Amino acid sequence: MSDFSLPHADTVVKTATTYGRDLLERVLSTALQAGIAGIVVTQPLDGNMWHAAGAAGLGAGLSLLKGLFAKLRDVTNSASLAKGV
Repeated sequence: MSDFSLPHADTVVKTATTYGRDLLERVLSTALQAGIAGIVVTQPLDGNMWHAAGAAGLGAGLSLLKGLFAKLRDVTNSASLAKGV
């Protein structure tokens, strides 16, 4: 039978905290980006299905730009703007 070692409790708590911060940031930034995209695309065009699809694409584009900005401002391999993620 092979040895099965579990990580130290401090590592698990730190990892869970990091994950929680990263997840919270991504949820909040996605909500903000989708809201901006929805207003920018559908409001002036009296939105329909295609405009809503365009808004979703714009939201995805904003998410991509945020991830690229996060990579440029820090040396870590993360798309998060939060410190230590």
